[in-house]
Amino acid sequence: MDVSLSSWFVILLALIAANLPFLNERMFAVIPLSHLTKPFWLRLVELLVLYAVIRGIAYLLEAHAGNVFPQRWEFYAITACLFIVFAFPGYVFRYLRKRHG
Repeated sequence: MDVSLSSWFVILLALIAANLPFLNERMFAVIPLSHLTKPFWLRLVELLVLYAVIRGIAYLLEAHAGNVFPQRWEFYAITACLFIVFAFPGYVFRYLRKRHG
């Protein structure tokens, strides 16, 4: 997999993973919960864990492509903010959409 394809793969995977907590009522879309709905704090915890997983996948793809570049806190702050922006459609679907009926 070349660098351009792996970059787009990570972006697409991050977009899917960021919306996953808001689009279902299971933990990580696999583990059923005893609650009727997931509380908001659990969705945020799931979002943080999924961000760490995506970061790990991106690191592995970068290591497979060649040298891993050292990153400072600015890189992680920007990617965390981008992950939150990616989660916006799922948040709107879950909390801001007008429900009929």
